[in-house]
Amino acid sequence: MTTLSQVDLDPDRDYPLAARRPELLKTPTGKRLDELTMQAVLSGDLAPEDLRIAPETLRLQAQIADRVGRPQLAQNFRRAAELTALPDELVLSIYNALRPRASTKQELTDIAEQLERDYSASLCAQLVREAADVYERRNILA
Repeated sequence: MTTLSQVDLDPDRDYPLAARRPELLKTPTGKRLDELTMQAVLSGDLAPEDLRIAPETLRLQAQIADRVGRPQLAQNFRRAAELTALPDELVLSIYNALRPRASTKQELTDIAEQLERDYSASLCAQLVREAADVYERRNILA
């Protein structure tokens, strides 16, 4: 069985994924794109979690970004894939903690450790650590 990470995407042939490779895309609850209809909403067959993006979809987008020479965008998609495992409240608190002068270096380090330990979000943890270092050099920590 082929996993999504093993799918060899060609940006010219496969992008945009929703139009050209919809069979690859599913919601985190396993619904296919063609199941996301207004009728399904009206009949109550869809819940809010059915409308979230799946981490696999973001990783496919990262693969396409890499193929077209956009490594920073690809890295953003990979971090976003990690963020899908986090509760919304935690994402918002991290966002607020990353504002200049909002956190100490230790608080940001603690966030990075939590991301790695509790969510296996190593790319996001790396970004928070980099922010802490930059904030320290620019003297914009709390």
